[in-house]
Amino acid sequence: MPDIVNKIQLDYLKTLRTGGDPLINEMEEFAAKNKIPILDWNAAELLERLILISRPKRVLEIGMAIGYSTIRMAKVIRKKGIIDTIEKSKDNIALAGEFIERSGLSDKIQIIEGDALSVMPSLQKKYNLIFLDADKEDYEKLFYYSLMLLKKGGIIFIDNLLWHGYTAATRVPASYKKSTHIIREFNRLFLDHPALKATILPVGDGIGLGVKIK
Repeated sequence: MPDIVNKIQLDYLKTLRTGGDPLINEMEEFAAKNKIPILDWNAAELLERLILISRPKRVLEIGMAIGYSTIRMAKVIRKKGIIDTIEKSKDNIALAGEFIERSGLSDKIQIIEGDALSVMPSLQKKYNLIFLDADKEDYEKLFYYSLMLLKKGGIIFIDNLLWHGYTAATRVPASYKKSTHIIREFNRLFLDHPALKATILPVGDGIGLGVKIK
């Protein structure tokens, strides 16, 4: 697998992580052991800082998995802030529900069960920040729905845009060729969209960060 950031640099950054929330540490270990994809810890820290800076009232998460990023966002969101999180996997919802209950942050998190492509058109309220981390083949449609739900001046945060390093690789394994092509096409769409000021950061698995300007 190609490196997005030099492994030496990543190993160094890991040595700077001290203490931390025991539940968050447990969730990272659980995800690694059970091969459940969650937001990279470094990208999660960036997301937390963005929430602290922008102080959103309403956040939409598309793809909750076991609730790792959900809980991390809820820990730093403003006092009366709300996170709506969409997840279609019943198994993930059950796992996330247990972790969220243990976090003591249930009052800040509303789980919406269902396929985001069906759920998002029915949402009525707009959001200050949207975090997209769902099936890659649906990214384009979910992106357009996100723009409709995102307030002007709002932030969109998208995971996996460097896709294990394969978006920049000349040789891509057969099992990743289709998904890599989808992400490459999406990246151009994302960066060129006139409603956004957007960039892609080499953090975690590649973070798309955009601000809605119109």
